[in-house]
Amino acid sequence: MNLFAKKNLRQILADASDENIAEHAAGGGGGLARTLTAFQLMMLGIGAIIGAGIFSLTGTAAANFAGPGIVFSFVVGGVLCAFAGLCYAEMASMIPVAGSAYAYSYATMGELIAWIIGWDLVLEYAFGSVTVAAAWSGYVYSLLHKTMGIDFPDFVVRLTKGPWEEVTLNSGDKVFGLWNVPATLVALLVSSVLYRGIKESASLNNIIVVVKVAIVLSFIGLGIGVISTDNLFVNPAATGIAQLVPPVTEVAGAMRYGWGNGGVLTGAGVVFFAYIGFDAVSTTAQEAKNPTRDLPIGILGSLVVCTVLYILVALVLTGVVPYKELGVPDPIAVGIDRIVDLRGWSVGAKKLFTFGVKFGAISGLTSVILVMMMGQTRVFYAMSKDGLLPWFSATHPIYKTPHVATIVTGIFVALCGGVMPMSLVGELVSIGTLLAFVLVCLGVPILRHTAPDLPRPFRVPGALFVGLAGAGSCFWVMTGLPRDTWLRLIVWLIIGFAFYFGYGRHHSTLQRAQNATSNPSPR
Repeated sequence: MNLFAKKNLRQILADASDENIAEHAAGGGGGLARTLTAFQLMMLGIGAIIGAGIFSLTGTAAANFAGPGIVFSFVVGGVLCAFAGLCYAEMASMIPVAGSAYAYSYATMGELIAWIIGWDLVLEYAFGSVTVAAAWSGYVYSLLHKTMGIDFPDFVVRLTKGPWEEVTLNSGDKVFGLWNVPATLVALLVSSVLYRGIKESASLNNIIVVVKVAIVLSFIGLGIGVISTDNLFVNPAATGIAQLVPPVTEVAGAMRYGWGNGGVLTGAGVVFFAYIGFDAVSTTAQEAKNPTRDLPIGILGSLVVCTVLYILVALVLTGVVPYKELGVPDPIAVGIDRIVDLRGWSVGAKKLFTFGVKFGAISGLTSVILVMMMGQTRVFYAMSKDGLLPWFSATHPIYKTPHVATIVTGIFVALCGGVMPMSLVGELVSIGTLLAFVLVCLGVPILRHTAPDLPRPFRVPGALFVGLAGAGSCFWVMTGLPRDTWLRLIVWLIIGFAFYFGYGRHHSTLQRAQNATSNPSPR
């Protein structure tokens, strides 16, 4: 058995062609419908990117690591994502099949690496959905309780957090939660939408994206005029833009702030979660009308739009609120309160605008969950088609969706969202995504060498430099993540190896085909 056996690129494309899908559908097996345009793909990317990262983690990274230098953390994240985005665009245009980085790795590095990256993508998409569902729950409770003034009994309050997170009761006492019911409900709601069809999911996402981008632009437009330089230039001993980065300081026995680990670099690793999502566009390759043209537009277009918005939001947020006050679950809401106060608006106007921002955040987080869960179902679908996982390749005969994968993903996210703490899952998502980006970036120069004549509708300029720089910069950010996060990644991969060697390698379609070729049956 060859653990590093590679799939033939031309066979991959043939298997995913419209003709084969049509034949599969005619045989009663269903199939994925090609309905997505370039605009819808870009909106899916924006829908996945603008979410928990900007609405929640920005404040944490600014307060604990980078201060106003969070702007540079976003720049670092944007640059390395640009490298990865270019590599994804080339790969997606030349291998337009469901499965994203898993499918690319299968063609470039072999089955075992493909399994590792497919298993790793569960960290990005499924656990990413769990993280965002927890943030969604926090904003919903904040909207109902703080903004609308609804008081809930203690038992209901404890149903807004999982058993490892603290909640504050009406008496002021802090106790652990019971089950994060809102997170569970939103996961089930989103999975029901995905079950019905990709076109319906994309249409809902388009509406949500318009709402949340309008909220982000309103925040930038209203806040940029009341920025205080005292909040931004926190290191007068430095010169130029370096004044935005707080000097290295010992905090709770650890060195924080500055440019390196514990500072801007670590902040980049934390806010990197905010960029997760553009690669989810590539998982819909078999549902794009013109994948070779539209996928690069969707991937790179969404990345450029969101990077610009992130940098502006970070600048405004740390410019209106002292960075040490931003270590809260809803920093954008804190920023809005400060902007309204600085502009001297009435209490009624303040409540109305705060309501709009939190509603926009809730809408934005919903679209992130939708795209992340959609990406996970397509990865499961691709792995099952290759025999590495059971059941998930089944598609609904009417809705043309991978309905079994959607049901399993929905239940998984609902259960984990009910009990797992957001901070733990968020770090796992970041390191899992960075590992996926490393392998995709390496795949581009590898394929340029092993398959130089394969058509590439989109070509990365300077492929060797971009691929190596992307892989190196992603790994560099990984080094800034905590040691226990690395340990959890290793444990997760060990569990994955147990699945692969216990089931996947014995049922692999590629391995069976190669065994049949090398050991033909006697006549």
